Amino acid sequence: MYSIADISEIIGPKRSIIVNGQCIIQNLIYDTRKIVNAETGLFFALVNRRDGHEFIMDAYSKGIRNFVLQDDFQQELVLQDANILWVADTFLALQAIAGHQRMQFKSPVLGITGSNGKTIVKEWLFQLLSPEYKIYRSPKSYNSQLGVALSLWELNDQYNFAIIEAGISEVGEMAKLQHMIRPTHGILTNIGVAHKAGFDSKEEKIAEKLKLFTDAEVLIYPKKYLEHIYMPSQLYKFAWGEDESCQLEVYSVKKENDQATLLSLCFSRQFFTVKIPFVDQASIENAISCIAVMITFGYDFKTIAERIATLQPMEMRLELKKGKHNSSIIDDSYSNDLVALQIALDFLKQQKQNTRKVLILSDIPGVELHDEKSISKLKRLIDASDLTDLIFIGPILSQLPAQFSLPVTSYPDTASLIEDFKHIEYSNATILIKGARDYHFEQISKRLVAKSHDTILEINLNALEHNLNVYRGLLPAGVKLMAMVKAFSYGSGSFEIANLLQFNHVDYLTVAFADEGVDLRNGGITLPIVVMSPDENAFDAIVQHKLEPEIYSFRILGSFLRYLELHQLKNFPVHIKVDTGMHRLGFMPDEIDDLLAVLKNQEAMKVQSVFSHLASAGNKVDHAFTENQIHLLDIFTTKLKQELGYSFIRHIAATSGIDLWPSAYFDMVRLGIGLYGIDMDRDDLPVREVSVLKTNVTQIKSLAATETVGYNRAGVLNRASRIATIKIGYADGYDRRFGNGVGKMSINGQVVRTIGNICMDMCMLDVTDIDVNEEDEVIVYPDLKEAALAIGTIPYELLVNISQRVKRVYFYE
Repeated sequence: MYSIADISEIIGPKRSIIVNGQCIIQNLIYDTRKIVNAETGLFFALVNRRDGHEFIMDAYSKGIRNFVLQDDFQQELVLQDANILWVADTFLALQAIAGHQRMQFKSPVLGITGSNGKTIVKEWLFQLLSPEYKIYRSPKSYNSQLGVALSLWELNDQYNFAIIEAGISEVGEMAKLQHMIRPTHGILTNIGVAHKAGFDSKEEKIAEKLKLFTDAEVLIYPKKYLEHIYMPSQLYKFAWGEDESCQLEVYSVKKENDQATLLSLCFSRQFFTVKIPFVDQASIENAISCIAVMITFGYDFKTIAERIATLQPMEMRLELKKGKHNSSIIDDSYSNDLVALQIALDFLKQQKQNTRKVLILSDIPGVELHDEKSISKLKRLIDASDLTDLIFIGPILSQLPAQFSLPVTSYPDTASLIEDFKHIEYSNATILIKGARDYHFEQISKRLVAKSHDTILEINLNALEHNLNVYRGLLPAGVKLMAMVKAFSYGSGSFEIANLLQFNHVDYLTVAFADEGVDLRNGGITLPIVVMSPDENAFDAIVQHKLEPEIYSFRILGSFLRYLELHQLKNFPVHIKVDTGMHRLGFMPDEIDDLLAVLKNQEAMKVQSVFSHLASAGNKVDHAFTENQIHLLDIFTTKLKQELGYSFIRHIAATSGIDLWPSAYFDMVRLGIGLYGIDMDRDDLPVREVSVLKTNVTQIKSLAATETVGYNRAGVLNRASRIATIKIGYADGYDRRFGNGVGKMSINGQVVRTIGNICMDMCMLDVTDIDVNEEDEVIVYPDLKEAALAIGTIPYELLVNISQRVKRVYFYE
C-alpha cells in the first residue's frame, strides 16, 4: 500500500503540489469511465490518441483527488484539496510505479511471450500449478504496455507465484516491458506471423521478444525457433523439440481417435508418456510448454501426466449474446478473479439496453471469508457497477449477502440455481455470468441464451474499437466522427455496436430509417442520431425519440416544417443533404436560393449540418470530379452560413474519403464499412476484420464417381469423393450464386469449394482432399472481398444479407 508521498518518491516529479501526503493510493486510473473508489484513485493523464488532460475536470468531479500530469501541460487548474505530480511523461511514470511494485515481489515471476498461445499457456499453467502455489496471473490478454503496467499493480505478497504475459507489435517495445516485468523464468511460445508488419524479418521479431528474458534465470522454448539466435549467457536454456540435444525430447506424437494425442517424451534420459486431450498442433505445442515448466519446477512425471490429462479448452473471450425474453447475456463463465471481474463489470456498465443489470457470481478462487482486503475490494467493485440484482453461488459468497445493499439471492452450487430457474426473473435484463471454471457456468449460459441455430456471426468488439482508432488517427484534431450503423450495422447488430461507439465518444450515429433509431434509443443510446430516409409516417417517432432527420427535398422539407409548426416546436435539428454529383438524394446547388427562402422564414427547425456524398472517391480517373464535388459543397455551405447567420457542421467524406481525400474532411467525416474492417481503397491501413460467419459440418458422406449432389443433380462427381453437408443456406443469407464450386469456405485452415446448388438451410462442400470430421467448424467467408468478387457484388451486400436468424455473438478479449 502506497501513500501519494510514496508515489512521488518513486516517480520523481519535476514539480508537485501535495496537500495530503498520507493519502492512500489503491487504484491507478487512466479512464474516467472506469473509476472505482475515487478517494483512493490516482489519475494518470495519458497522452495517446486522446489527451487525458482533457478529462482532468471529469475525474475531479467524480471524486479523484490525486493526479499525475505532464509537465508541458500549461493550462491553469483550480483543484482544491488535490495532490498533483507533474512529470515528463505520464505513461513512463505509470510504468515506473508498476516496475517498483514488481520489485517488491520476491517469489518466481514467469514471463510469457510469443506470437500465439501466450494466454492459453498462462491459463493452463494456472490450472496445473494452483494446487501447490497461490498464483497471480495477468488478466485476460493484458499484455500491452498499458495492460502489463495495470497487471503488475495488482501483484502483492498474497501470492507466491506470478505469471505475466508480454505482447509486442514493433521493435523497441519489449525493453520497456522487461523493465517492468523482470521475469525470473521465461517461456517463448509459438512464433507465427502475428504482428509481422512491425518487423523486417522473423529473426528480428524473435530477437526483440527475447529481450524480455535479459535478466531471467531460465528460458523454456521450442528449439526450432532459436537454433541460430543469440541469447543471454546467464540463461539456463530449456529447449524442447524432436532433436536429441533438447532438454525435453519429443520422441513421438500419436493422435488417438481424433480426441487425444499421446506424447512420448524423454527428459534426463528418462522416457515417459503424456496424453493430451487435444489433437490440433497449437494445443500440442502449448501443452509441451506447460510440461517443460512443470519439469523445471520439480514435478514428477506421474503428476504431470495426471494433470495434463485434465486440461480443458480455454474460452478466453467475454461474449455478449442475445438472451431469451429480451435479455442480454454477457458470458464470462470460464475464469474468475477480482481483476477479471472488474474488466467484466466495466463491460457491463457500457450496456445501456436494459435498466436491470444482474450479476451471477461464483466463489472466487483464493478469496476466503477471513480475507478482509479481497472482500472489501469485491464490495467496492459491486457498489460501483450500477447493478440491480446479485446472485451468489458457492459456500463463501453465500455467507456475505448482509454486506451488500442490493437484493442478493444465494445458492450453494450451480445445480441449485438451475433447479430454481423458474423462480428467477431474468426478462428485460442484462446479465453478467462470471464464474470459476469448476462451477460450470456454461450450463447457466445455455439456458439463458436465445436461438440455438448452429450458424453464428462472431463480432469482435476489440477489432471494431481498433478500427475506429485507426481512422481517428488519420483525422486532424477537432474533426468530428459520425459512425454509420444503418442496415443493422452492416449486419453486425444494433445497440450492441452502438453501445461500444457511444462508450468510445463518437459524435454522431446514422441510421437509414426512423425505426432503427427508435430501437437504439430504446437500447439506451443517447448520442445524436441522424435518420437518412425520414418519411411523414415517422415524424412522431423522430420527434418523440429526439432523432434528427435528413432533409433532402422540398417535399420532405415542407412536410416536416408543417409538422413542427403544428406542434409548436422550435429549433429542431435537421441535416441538409446537397447533391453535388451523386444524383441520388439532395438539393441541387442551383436550388440554394429557394432553400434559403424557406429556411430564413421559419423558426421551427435549425440546420445542424449540411453534407453531401462523394460518388467516386476511390476511383483515380474521377479525381477532378471528386475535387469539384468538394468545391461545390464548400460554395453551397459558405453562402448558406452567411445567409442564415449561424454555423453548422459540414461533411462529405465517408470511408473512401477519409482514406484518400484529406481536403474533404471539413468539420466531420462519416465512417461506414471501414469501421467493420473492410477498406476497398487502402491496403496499408491495419484494420481488422470485425465479423466472421461460422457454421459446422453436419454430416460427411463418401460417394462414388457416378453419383450427383443436390437439387437438379447439379453437383456432378468425376471421382470418388467425400461430401460434407453444412448448416448454412440461402435463408441465412448465403447467396445461391455461390453454388456449384463458386463459393469457397475454410475448414481447419484449408479451403474447399461448394458442390451442387445452395439449399434453403444447408449446402454441400467437396472435402475429398482434406482432413475433416463431423461437427468441425467452417469459416463461410475466408476472404470476404474475394467472395464478393466471385459473384459480382461488394462486401457490403454479403454482410447486410446475413439473416437475422443467424445468432450474433459479440466478444471482447
